[in-house]
Amino acid sequence: MPKMKSHTGMGKRVKVTGKGKIVRELTGKRHLLEHKSSHVTRRMTGTVTVAKVDIPRVKKLLGR
Repeated sequence: MPKMKSHTGMGKRVKVTGKGKIVRELTGKRHLLEHKSSHVTRRMTGTVTVAKVDIPRVKKLLGR
């Protein structure tokens, strides 16, 4: 059997913390920022944990 390869796109989108949580960036902060209010763009900073229902799918794509 060939080796399982991790999904490189998912590896760029999420990060596994030291305790094993999977965190991601919030969406909507890449482009078209000029018309978004400062309040909205500030709210989009930082990371959030991946939703509970998505964790098995993300772990499979990461090869864990």
